[in-house]
Amino acid sequence: MKRLALIGLVLASGMTQAAEIYNNGPVVDASHLSVLTAPNNTLGFGDGTANSLAVADDFSVGAGQHWNVSSIDFFGYQTGATAFTFQAATWSIVSGDVNTGSVVASGVTNVTNGGREGYRVTSTTLTNTTRGIYRAQADMADFTLDAGNYWLRWSLTGSLASGPWQPPVSDGRIGNAAQSTSTTPFTAVVDAGSTLGAELPFAINGTITAVPEPESYAMLAAGLCMLGAVARRRKST
Repeated sequence: MKRLALIGLVLASGMTQAAEIYNNGPVVDASHLSVLTAPNNTLGFGDGTANSLAVADDFSVGAGQHWNVSSIDFFGYQTGATAFTFQAATWSIVSGDVNTGSVVASGVTNVTNGGREGYRVTSTTLTNTTRGIYRAQADMADFTLDAGNYWLRWSLTGSLASGPWQPPVSDGRIGNAAQSTSTTPFTAVVDAGSTLGAELPFAINGTITAVPEPESYAMLAAGLCMLGAVARRRKST
């Protein structure tokens, strides 16, 4: 029984949880709508690769965690689209400052259709379906993130002339999302009507591994030593 308990400790030190490991906010509400309400008047922020536009938002990996990232979900719309139109995401993750931080992972990744989340509308045009918001899934080679603060920067390509456009999170939270052009650094996005900042929805998928505290390492080492001693005693009897 003691041996089983020690094996349990060894296994617990590497336990992970799969699927979505981080979500930066809701894309739509319970009615599958992202509603623009006064005094805000910006429907979407440009993040079209062809237009040399990109957006960014920050996230953190908690202390004692180790993320293994396998894919990122982006959300956007092209006005007038009746189906999924996105083609690729140009993305990077930087540690520290959004402009001068160290790039820890980056790429240009083809995206697949994760489905239509809902529609970007105004409070007076709730049934408008010209701005369908789609999930663009980017599966990339796995990479790891240790505890710390990061920025995700991205732009999208689409088959239509409109945008692509990046909607804010549907709960209207004030945030510190940023936008850049080919000639300017990332600066805070501001809604033209309210002059307030915004948060942008995205999701990170993969697994989280808990990094044991030093005390846990000591217990693990002691447990392995005990297992070794038990094995040696059995060989000598």
